[in-house]
Amino acid sequence: MKPIWIVDDDQSIRFVLEKALLREDLPTRSFTNPREVLAALEEAGEDDPDNQGPQILVSDIRMPGGSGLDLLEKVKARHPGLPVIIMTAFSDLDSAVSAFQGGAFEYLPKPFDLPKAVELIRRAVEESLREEIAEERMAAAPEMLGQAPAMQDVFRAIGRLSQSNVTVMITGESGSGKELVARALHKHSPRANGPFIAINTAAIPKDLLESELFGHERGAFTGAQTMRRGRFEQAEGGTLFLDEIGDMPFDLQTRLLRVLSDGHFYRVGGHNAVKANVRVIAATHQDLEVRVRDGIFREDLFHRLNVIRLRLPALRERLEDIPMLARHFLQQSAKQLGVEPKRISDGALTRLATFGFPGNVRQLENICHWLTVMAPAQVIEPKDLPPEVSAAEPAPALAVVAAVLPTSAPTAVSPAQPALASSSGIDASSAPTGTEIAVAAVGTDAWEQGLELEALTLLADGRNDVWDQLSRRFESRLILTALASTRGRRIEAAQRLGIGRNTITRKIQELGLE
Repeated sequence: MKPIWIVDDDQSIRFVLEKALLREDLPTRSFTNPREVLAALEEAGEDDPDNQGPQILVSDIRMPGGSGLDLLEKVKARHPGLPVIIMTAFSDLDSAVSAFQGGAFEYLPKPFDLPKAVELIRRAVEESLREEIAEERMAAAPEMLGQAPAMQDVFRAIGRLSQSNVTVMITGESGSGKELVARALHKHSPRANGPFIAINTAAIPKDLLESELFGHERGAFTGAQTMRRGRFEQAEGGTLFLDEIGDMPFDLQTRLLRVLSDGHFYRVGGHNAVKANVRVIAATHQDLEVRVRDGIFREDLFHRLNVIRLRLPALRERLEDIPMLARHFLQQSAKQLGVEPKRISDGALTRLATFGFPGNVRQLENICHWLTVMAPAQVIEPKDLPPEVSAAEPAPALAVVAAVLPTSAPTAVSPAQPALASSSGIDASSAPTGTEIAVAAVGTDAWEQGLELEALTLLADGRNDVWDQLSRRFESRLILTALASTRGRRIEAAQRLGIGRNTITRKIQELGLE
């Protein structure tokens, strides 16, 4: 771990903090004024172990030769993700407001209680390490994010379809990311150099939809003063994504079927057939089988579109992806607004994981955008979450999964970090360290009910690998939790689980937990 930089012209303050942090195995480096810090930042390099940059920066406000707030501004311009703690006298609390506005992690009032100061610094270190891990993951992340088994199935399907032009039907709830999947299928297909054209068939009035899809000739109807190419022609040589296909008017379904069948269509008011060299990807949140039975959707069109069906899971089915997605959306929102990305605490992530997300990933993205604007501090706590989340009753089945929700690799956290207190009031001294664990208040048999619900969901989807899927997830959670409680010591984890050393080593390799 990189050292904690302490900036204060008072030698006694530096001495006290250095000794307290060294007792906690936290390395330090001290400076007397901001000029020294800026010079050291210029010289610091990752390749030089003797001159590393800071893990966090702790700075006084009033010092000869420079202001801590000016230092904060300059440091944030160069290292926006570096947590900075500002030390201030009680008379300087107005300056604390300026510190927060400048992006400070927290302020430490003088004279401070030493254990509380150390606790605050350790929390900042914990946040810094977690953000480093998250940034590394996001830097290598593809255009779609997801570690949940259900999402891995989607990624594998995209890979299998990468060299195919076959028609694909994407099903899933609204807001689950169906257009992202369609774009990924296009990007990794032989048509990647062609256009990707998307149209939401439910968002366009029935009278205009035909012209939007197939174009029109001049004079075809009132106002058609020029010939217009439709989406099929615009997508020539590429991919046409028909979103919410289940809401397409019945008479237009007949025209779409003809295009898919013989590859030709006519513009509205036209007499010459136009050839369509287009791959069609359709998506819907509707149950098309039910709409076919009700006579709302053509059965022959359904079978024409349903060559390959790809189901996208709802967000509540991939709770382990919430931390990664939340950090990603917070980064995106901060970039759009030109501000520093906010961090999100364990408690806030746990509360998000027990929210049902009826709007799925799109709703999470909107919440993160709201938090970027409205959350008062740089670290988002449960109390900062929007009313729609904080006022909602936690879904029981989701609370079970959120009960142990690792949001970062256990081995990536410093052993010097404190145990995390649980949200259920369990003594922090007995809670596992080195991982982000939140305890949800659920009944003793609630996890079994959650398991039953998950099994029923997978069985209803027609899966034939339910045993393997649930067994792998159960074993992975169990081993990760045991390793977290023993700070990564495998032999001790195996003893606590009641299995052999060779067994836990083999399971870690089989489950990809290295």
